[in-house]
Amino acid sequence: MGTEKRERQKTNRQQRLTELAVQQRRAKVKKRGLQFGIGIPAVILALFLIVNVFAGDDSGPSDDQLVEDVTDLLGGSTVPEGATADSTAPTVPATTVPGKTISGDTACPKTDGTEERVTKFEKAPPMCIDAAKSYTAILDTSEGKVEVALDTAKTPKTVNNFVVLARYKYYDGTTIFRTDPSIDIIQGGGLTNTDDPGYTIEDEGNGYKYVEGDLAMARTMEPNSAGGQWFFVTGPNASLLDSQGTYVNFGKVTSGLDVVKGILALNSGEGDLGGAPSRTVSVNSVTIVES
Repeated sequence: MGTEKRERQKTNRQQRLTELAVQQRRAKVKKRGLQFGIGIPAVILALFLIVNVFAGDDSGPSDDQLVEDVTDLLGGSTVPEGATADSTAPTVPATTVPGKTISGDTACPKTDGTEERVTKFEKAPPMCIDAAKSYTAILDTSEGKVEVALDTAKTPKTVNNFVVLARYKYYDGTTIFRTDPSIDIIQGGGLTNTDDPGYTIEDEGNGYKYVEGDLAMARTMEPNSAGGQWFFVTGPNASLLDSQGTYVNFGKVTSGLDVVKGILALNSGEGDLGGAPSRTVSVNSVTIVES
């Protein structure tokens, strides 16, 4: 009987962990036009629930078992919906490094990759790039690498904003939190569609057309409301955005378009704003190459 009871406890625990993982992935996000935002991760909530589910039950799992279960919940061995236990999911960072806040004027970041991570700024950055130079962004994601040629000729201010945020490691450890096949886009730049760096930038032109491989800034329906979030265009359905034409195109994918399309193919079809990936897609880092 003792063995049967332990087996029931194990089954119930695994079921609860699975439910928590599904709830975390399906959590609805606040609608803000095309801009995607990020909410507070459910990690603390998950820990609280797991501990309290077994609190006061001497026959429950040990502390070591709880740690193991939480590790699984956070992405160590969670099996995506529709996958089998033999499926191999790409690795993702175990944690996101906390970021600091810059008060007052924003200084231009170091270019050697040694800056501390910053996630909040009191003011928009000054012009830190040399528009006469070429800049390439390399996004290292859990699904593969994507290289983007940034357009300093047409959109120097928008490129400058992206480069500064990348060099402050603002994007490191974030996610692709929205995938929308109806308009062929995937969006990132935070953890949910409410994330922002603490400021907005001016729209750099309008009348844009959206074709496969474009990298554009996301914003709300209000003008001059872009901050840190962006989206990749993965196919022809994005032409539905042409009538708006206000999401600033500032880069073009030169390598890794298959990665971008593969991320869209992970769309779960659930949630607001077209859905989200069926498994966590992390942006491990964004590196800027200047030449």
